[in-house]
Amino acid sequence: QVQLVEYGGGLVQAGGSLRLSCAASGHTFSRYTMGWFRQAPGKEREFVAYISWGGGRTSYADSVKGRFTISRDNAKNSVYLQMNSLKPEDTAVYSCAAAYYTSPQEYSYWGQGTQVTVSS
Repeated sequence: QVQLVEYGGGLVQAGGSLRLSCAASGHTFSRYTMGWFRQAPGKEREFVAYISWGGGRTSYADSVKGRFTISRDNAKNSVYLQMNSLKPEDTAVYSCAAAYYTSPQEYSYWGQGTQVTVSS
């Protein structure tokens, strides 16, 4: 079992930055690939970023590439999402998710989400 809790959401002006954190419980965090997803009002949840269990591979949605950076610290059981040059269209509830390394596309555990609001 993995429990995930996100931190760091809030209200920011367009062009600003936020750093989201996701803290995981359990001693096997390093065996999980981690992802960030977001869901805007009236829209389906969408993929934002992914990082492999060891941190050596990352992937981003085209809409955030070059602006967002995903990272992890396995010693702290945490994954982060640094968001720069924020746009109003980045407004959404952001959630982190965990997938066991043998099935990296199957996200089994999800956090409750944190609201990010970008004002124009």
